[in-house]
Amino acid sequence: MGRIGLGAMPLSVEGRPDEAQAVATLHAALDAGVRLIDTADSYHWHADEVGHNEELIARALAAYGGGTDHVLVATKGGRGRPGDGSWTVNGDPRHLRRAAQASAARLRVESIGLYQLHKPDPDVPFAESVGALRELADAGTIRAVGLSNVDAAQILAAREILGDLLVSVQNRFSPAHQETRDTLDLCTRLGLAFLPWSPLGGLSRSAVDAPDTATPPPTTPFHTLATTHGVSPQQICLAWHLAQSPTLLPIPGARRPTSIRDSAAAGSLTLTTAELATLRL
Repeated sequence: MGRIGLGAMPLSVEGRPDEAQAVATLHAALDAGVRLIDTADSYHWHADEVGHNEELIARALAAYGGGTDHVLVATKGGRGRPGDGSWTVNGDPRHLRRAAQASAARLRVESIGLYQLHKPDPDVPFAESVGALRELADAGTIRAVGLSNVDAAQILAAREILGDLLVSVQNRFSPAHQETRDTLDLCTRLGLAFLPWSPLGGLSRSAVDAPDTATPPPTTPFHTLATTHGVSPQQICLAWHLAQSPTLLPIPGARRPTSIRDSAAAGSLTLTTAELATLRL
């Protein structure tokens, strides 16, 4: 899968680019060697456009000039967006079955490569939600299962139900937000892919994404090290992620081709032990 993926949510939610730029961003990701694109049926802006991001990705892949058989599109079900900026949760097995089937249709695939429970529903027994994903895998609707926004106990409980069908966990994790490190460590021990969402969270914007201004960039250890290497602070941050675990695969978001090209380049950047020590927060 390579070392860097793409979180496609920014291409469909508030502040999203027009379709031409969104497609160009997805194509730039593929050109840069990105092989994992993360999406969800709830990645949309307005209430009446469920699956906007999935449909966008399907159109972009269909229009790509090269082969895309090697690309894994990972989607999620179990959350909703009413259109007012809020998020809802629905882990009912009936909803998850319908959602997965609808996602497969929007992605134009017979079987979803990786389907993730977006968030445990406090009103539905966790085992029932996970059991629905097991049923979807047994039926061939999905090929592998992932979890998102879960704790260590839930990972272990899901593994009892799913066995080797469970391949990934997606939790919030970044240098500034390390509250879920225990789940990262557990995934490392179990050999599960760990996909940190918002991997650049807490990192001040740099020249890669900031508009041209006369304001000097902020000074942080990431910016200082970026200057030393002649790269962006985002690349330093992603390289920090890659040093945390061999099973960690960051999925930074992007709205422009230049942003994902820059992020993808972090896959070839290795930081020394001494450099990593300067980045401890």
